[in-house]
Amino acid sequence: MVIRRLSSRALICAAVVLGAPSHAGNQKEEAIADSVRIALFNAIKDARPPRPQFANIDDRIKYLRWLGEMSERLKKKLPDWQVRREFLETAWYESKRAGLDPALVLGLIQVESAFRKYAVSPVGAHGYMQVMPFWTRVVGDGDRRKLFHMQTNLRYGCAILRMYIDMEAGNLYLALGRYNGSRGQPQYPNAVLDAWKRWEFNI
Repeated sequence: MVIRRLSSRALICAAVVLGAPSHAGNQKEEAIADSVRIALFNAIKDARPPRPQFANIDDRIKYLRWLGEMSERLKKKLPDWQVRREFLETAWYESKRAGLDPALVLGLIQVESAFRKYAVSPVGAHGYMQVMPFWTRVVGDGDRRKLFHMQTNLRYGCAILRMYIDMEAGNLYLALGRYNGSRGQPQYPNAVLDAWKRWEFNI
């Protein structure tokens, strides 16, 4: 495809002009062990709302500071305060639930969809985390429309990334490449790792 020959700068410019993600998700459907599939299914099916629990008041204060800071940073992308708050609460919850740094997840979302809930890539990936619809058949109920539901999309995306990190024995570079369907190529992992830095939060 011609678009693959474009530079990263050109792709980003095209994304701004056309409203398309700069790096569209394209996870590859591959054989996974039954134990992995069952674990992923169990991770997806828990439909409890994102209500964070804190061991002590200090942890809750840190979370509220994070929420306030990230809300300010995200204001231009998600101008509606209620939408922005619900998105950040869910992103934090699903990140922590999957054992991921919320800053990494926000960086991935920035690269994948530019924080657009209804983004659809040229290869059919859906939503904030650009989840490929085949996952709804592999570990869900087959309803790809649910990938436009915020919590469902973030839960799938975080669970899939966690699975890839585990499959790659903790190698985040390779796991990110696998998430994007470009394992071994530097552009996508480098873009996410760079975006990750922009969402780090230091108290």
